[in-house]
Amino acid sequence: MSTTRITQSMLMYRSYNGMQTAMDRVASVQEQLTTGRVINRPSDDPTGATIAMRIRSAVNDQTQYVRNANDALGWLNQIDGTLGTVTSQVTRARDLAVQANSGAAGATSREALATEIDQIRAGLISNANVTYLDRPVFGGVTAGGTAYTSDGELSDPDAIGLGTGVVRTVADGTKVRVDIEGPEVFGDDGDNLFDHLTALAAALRSGDLDAVSDNVDALDTDVKRITNVRSDIGARTNRVEQAQSVASDAQLSLNNSLSEVENVDLAKATVDLQLQEVAYQAALAATSRVVQPSLLDFLK
Repeated sequence: MSTTRITQSMLMYRSYNGMQTAMDRVASVQEQLTTGRVINRPSDDPTGATIAMRIRSAVNDQTQYVRNANDALGWLNQIDGTLGTVTSQVTRARDLAVQANSGAAGATSREALATEIDQIRAGLISNANVTYLDRPVFGGVTAGGTAYTSDGELSDPDAIGLGTGVVRTVADGTKVRVDIEGPEVFGDDGDNLFDHLTALAAALRSGDLDAVSDNVDALDTDVKRITNVRSDIGARTNRVEQAQSVASDAQLSLNNSLSEVENVDLAKATVDLQLQEVAYQAALAATSRVVQPSLLDFLK
């Protein structure tokens, strides 16, 4: 029959080891309460850490989609507001032309109307050069600061019709174009809105009512084209807003999932800390009794 000899050093070693283990448990729970997280390093929970990393990656994706959607809405809202102003100005120019075409306006009145038409044209060119974050929204992929010259011609014709434009990714695999090329709104060079206004002003000054009538028809066509473009912008805006809402909801859901994986249950951790402190105090008491006796105590 074999026997096992328990020495004083073995007792001390095991006591110190147990006390150290109890202290480590107290420190671990204290760290969780301090940081508010149950996973402070991958070794705490390798599986949970892997899941948390994947969730964080997904959260980052959704966060970027929200940013892209916000930027896209900035572009689209700028364009929509500008198109609203353009429509009002073109409608005003048409009304002036109809007023002059009644035949009751004299040369002085027609000159005044033509002058106002010139001012409307200048204002429309200014609207055609509106920018968002220093980029002209009607300039295509131009690197310049304007889409149109003061003469109403494209500043950079080579930047138009490339089929690329300004695009924002608002969801996985979903891209939305957020700009509009000038010709889609104002017409092609040589037969655009600015040319029609120039011709209208000249017709008013010359008193050519037939030419005025023709330009009224041209302005009607311009208004229809601008209205169609504005409808397209509205559809894109709705699409981006929906994508933004989906990304925001996904972001919230993923953050909740991440919280469940990483964040500590304060009530449970507080109770656990109290239990571990009791265990540590018990270990201290037991160790003090084990290491207290010495050889002198047995020789007395």
